[in-house]
Amino acid sequence: MNIILANPRGFCAGVDRAIEITNRALEMFGSPIYVKHQIVHNKYVVDELKDKGVIFIEDVRTVPEGSILIYSAHGVSEEIINQSNEKNLQVFNATCPLVTKVHMEVARLSKKNINTILIGHKGHPEVEGTMGQLPAGDILLVETVDDLTTLKFSADDNIAFVTQTTLSIDDTKEIITKLKDKFPHINSSPKEDICYATTNRQNAIKAFAGECDAFIVVG
Repeated sequence: MNIILANPRGFCAGVDRAIEITNRALEMFGSPIYVKHQIVHNKYVVDELKDKGVIFIEDVRTVPEGSILIYSAHGVSEEIINQSNEKNLQVFNATCPLVTKVHMEVARLSKKNINTILIGHKGHPEVEGTMGQLPAGDILLVETVDDLTTLKFSADDNIAFVTQTTLSIDDTKEIITKLKDKFPHINSSPKEDICYATTNRQNAIKAFAGECDAFIVVG
């Protein structure tokens, strides 16, 4: 049996940065350090940080007043930021810069009164953070091609779309193609929102697909 390791693989720069920020906070302030959502979807990393004194939480309101809180690489909503301020938490923002770019884009579109569509997965922490940049209902979520039938924009409406940074390139391409067919005037980011690390890893899998009988994904 021949085992081939796909390359690139492993954590992206945004996740590496978030883990480094958490470890630095532990060195500087000691435990406990609170982190909003798991810093990365990796049990071994999460368990190691727990052993060092990191407490992973979902509800910021459960964090003791004045504690140290880190936002995970997925980003957070404006509501979470406001809750952090109300509890006088010392916050370190480990949001991936590419996620922050999407947050800035939806804010820019809102200021221009452009209706925003987000392509992503409902309930994913990154999607919750992006949709939470604006008041409820100001961003419409599309998960599948079938969801496009729920969009009731007219030909005169100003609309734009952004995407979650960690999506299947092929699945997203199909949705975007159908979206542009339905609304030829729709706006999008000058550069696609799916991050380079996600793109590179999916392309690496495709490159090896013809040589392998099976893939093992460690995650």
